[in-house]
Amino acid sequence: MPTWVVVTTALIGAFVIWRVGIAMLRSLTMSRAPGSASDEPAPDEPEDVDDLGVYLVCGECGTELRVSRLGELQIPRHCGEKMQVVRRPEPA
Repeated sequence: MPTWVVVTTALIGAFVIWRVGIAMLRSLTMSRAPGSASDEPAPDEPEDVDDLGVYLVCGECGTELRVSRLGELQIPRHCGEKMQVVRRPEPA
């Protein structure tokens, strides 16, 4: 086989491998740009729940956290376990 055919085939193969590699890297690193349209709704403002008497209690050691404002509920961990949500009526 002539040398120019081998060199041309090698260059075309290298170009194809390079383009596939670049495309794969871009697909891994590309994310939605800030401010672009997304399917997620805008987060709501935190709600004031101070008068409801909501506490997060650790089942292991008894540590209590009073919840006064509630946005997205993400139960924190304490002593390696998720805390329990407890609602206590306010004393009159």
